[in-house]
Amino acid sequence: MTKVRIFVTYKQSVFDPQGETIKDAIHTLGHDEVKDVQVGKFFDVTVEETGKGVEKTIEEIADQLLVNFNMETYKYQVMEED
Repeated sequence: MTKVRIFVTYKQSVFDPQGETIKDAIHTLGHDEVKDVQVGKFFDVTVEETGKGVEKTIEEIADQLLVNFNMETYKYQVMEED
């Protein structure tokens, strides 16, 4: 079994209203040194596969369900592999 974390974020070319709102709030707290905030989401997935099988499964899940490729992108990280 393999545990994988999939990170989904806005593409750099897409305006991130949540990120801008959070950045403004941080500036209100006096932290003007913060120049950018990007908001995203992550999914922890456990797969009953290892190796290349995991890669194929994660790519299919992301491509078909988790990511809107018009405005989002993704990456993933293997957290634990048995």
